[in-house]
Amino acid sequence: MAASGPWGPSPSGPAPSGPAASGLARTDFHAAIRRNGWNTFWLCLILVLVGLALGYVLGWVFEAYFLAPPDGRPYLDPLAVSGGGLRGAGIMAVASALAIIVALTRGDRIVLGLAGAREVTPEEEPRLHNIVEEMALAGGLPKPRVFVVETSALNAFATGLKPEKAAIAVTRGLMDKLSRSELQGVVGHEMAHIGNNDILYATAVGVLVGLIVLVCDAALRSFRFARFGGGRRGKQGAAAAVALVVLLVFAILAPLAARLVQMAISRQREYMADATSVKLTRNPLGLIGALEKIGGSDVRYENANRAIQHLYISNPVKRFGRGARALFSTHPAMEDRIARLRNLG
Repeated sequence: MAASGPWGPSPSGPAPSGPAASGLARTDFHAAIRRNGWNTFWLCLILVLVGLALGYVLGWVFEAYFLAPPDGRPYLDPLAVSGGGLRGAGIMAVASALAIIVALTRGDRIVLGLAGAREVTPEEEPRLHNIVEEMALAGGLPKPRVFVVETSALNAFATGLKPEKAAIAVTRGLMDKLSRSELQGVVGHEMAHIGNNDILYATAVGVLVGLIVLVCDAALRSFRFARFGGGRRGKQGAAAAVALVVLLVFAILAPLAARLVQMAISRQREYMADATSVKLTRNPLGLIGALEKIGGSDVRYENANRAIQHLYISNPVKRFGRGARALFSTHPAMEDRIARLRNLG
């Protein structure tokens, strides 16, 4: 008889006892989800402010370099609010809102297309569909659509705007190399992302980061064709040169700051999804075994897209170990994730 857990009947056998049971009992999942939500809110706010600041700097530089009169007042007054800067911030805010609207209406299709995922039927992949259905029932969620990515690399991700329209994609290599309980742990991890609303945050954050990087890249490209001072002399020429230098510095630092925020959001949610997967499967050894195989695999994920690298259960572009700087990793070190799961059981 299947064990019954907080999220419904467990399909993976008897509930664990000893350290696993006490570890799960001590985990306040609702409080952890709320805390993650607030942390993500503040990080997203920082991301929005970075975008607005970028728009302000671009508008300020444009006003100083192209719109200021050749004679009279200097181009830049550091103590004055730039009208061009405010207009630039407004344009960036509108662009961000439009980009997010597009992402929230078609984001799942974009992500699946970038990954090269193909939807499969229960007749094509009965085992995978069966596991996804089990985890959906355990989590009290609608069954998501099921996709396969034809690559030998070991990975998986979830996408979608809400649980009713979610999708889970698994690589062919993961299906071939993992046992049923290990695959169950991975699907449980992705189902946790769906239930915890991680995929909605990840989609919005990815769009904002992509917009900031795109705008900064365009600014840096235009910087190569700009002449310091714009041919003007005196204070005006010096002020325009200062404006361009400020733009150059900001165009380099803004994408870095945006990436750091994106990575921080991704890392904190991976730990929560791992713990929630154990809650769904009632079997920590399944996910532990899966993470060990994923971390130990030397098969490269060819043509992995950097824009969606934070969505995967393991970064498909670059692997981060314990020696890597946490600030620059999209995922926690695999060793740390496994250690946390072992503490549960």
